[in-house]
Amino acid sequence: MPTTRRRGLTEQAATAAIDQACRALRLPTIRAQFPDIAETAGRDQMSYRGFLAELRMAECDDRVRRRSERRIKAAAFPREKSLRGFDFDENLNVDPAVIHTLATCEWVKKGLPLCLIGDSGTGKSHLLIALGTEAAMAGFRVKYTWPPSWSTNSSRPPTTSCSPRRSPVTAASTFSTSTNSDTWSSTAAAPNSSSRC
Repeated sequence: MPTTRRRGLTEQAATAAIDQACRALRLPTIRAQFPDIAETAGRDQMSYRGFLAELRMAECDDRVRRRSERRIKAAAFPREKSLRGFDFDENLNVDPAVIHTLATCEWVKKGLPLCLIGDSGTGKSHLLIALGTEAAMAGFRVKYTWPPSWSTNSSRPPTTSCSPRRSPVTAASTFSTSTNSDTWSSTAAAPNSSSRC
């Protein structure tokens, strides 16, 4: 079915058509940010391609952010923790360089395990949640589990299968922490290498 071009739309009609098209195409960020980006494009005398690129990049960036938020929520962490919130000065036995290297998630990509061991109150749970959050933000699917959810026949954390949609798992890593009273694990799977905006 051929499409008809609408020439000579008024500004109000064009804005309504953009709003309607963004709803139909499920482009919430473009719909919300279009007026501001259009105003900036006019003021900066941006080319049509530049204007379109700004709109598309805004949509893609927002989708990446929302995907990260969904992965963090799906991980089911009991509380929010970040590496920025960890006090390395109070935990002198924790090497900041090692933790920041772990935050790159190279070990997850290689399928290597991570186990944090230490006394209560040394920041293991904080670091594990923070590293899990970093992994989720890097595109890995992460799952937080407590010991009661583990198999009663197993004395160690399970290796669960977490795979991205439409893609085989290319690497999976389990990281866990343990004290006498507190043990949990988290499993991360490699992100989909062909992710779309």
